[in-house]
Amino acid sequence: MPYDTSASYNFAYFFAQNLYWVALIPILILSLVAQIQVSGSFRRFNAVNNRRHMTGAEAAEAVLRAHGVTDVAVRSCGGNLTDHYDPRDRTIYLSQSVYGAPTIAAVGVAAHEAGHAVQYAEGYGPVRLRSAIIPATQIGSKFSFILLLIGMFLYNQTLFAVGILLFSLTTLFQLVTLPVEFNASHRALETIENQQLLDEDEIGGARSVLKAAAMTYVAALLMSVLQLLRFVLIFVGRGGGNGRGGRR
Repeated sequence: MPYDTSASYNFAYFFAQNLYWVALIPILILSLVAQIQVSGSFRRFNAVNNRRHMTGAEAAEAVLRAHGVTDVAVRSCGGNLTDHYDPRDRTIYLSQSVYGAPTIAAVGVAAHEAGHAVQYAEGYGPVRLRSAIIPATQIGSKFSFILLLIGMFLYNQTLFAVGILLFSLTTLFQLVTLPVEFNASHRALETIENQQLLDEDEIGGARSVLKAAAMTYVAALLMSVLQLLRFVLIFVGRGGGNGRGGRR
């Protein structure tokens, strides 16, 4: 018996299987360019000492003091560009190329991580939301693709829908991460300028490093949104076509 497919199924399947790859290419290029810019900007401005000879650790501490945060530690960690703030132990971890480096890039990166510490201290809305959805996001990242694959193989719309729902949690997490990262950079640059941690002509270097880093988060969000859209369209198409297309 011949199979019959609806118009919605044809459109959804065409977009999911074809236009997905067309949209994927520029997003991959953006992601690659962002990564190159992060490495390039950091390498360039981490080779230039700031005039105050302020290290990354000193810059982080200066940002914390400027915002009245006194219960956050600043420590060194291994790796390259592994700088982060851990709210669980209230510690800013700076990579070795940032912690003791008196460079423009080190000040910018360290101030950004201190900006995250300030966000938690002040109860910044988006960072509180991001923290709240982390457990659900971890579950989603572990099980979403498993359910999507099982649902696809078994033509089980329920499992496929649950997989989409779990995957959407990771997309939501990346969406909430954007204002968190942009705000941390804004706080960092504003404090650097107000506290005169860098000279006026050096701030542009720090801004360049943080702007390049922010673009990696934008690229990650776009990739996640595209993937989510593809799954949703496949789900709609399979429903419109009764799984395998629907018999007459």
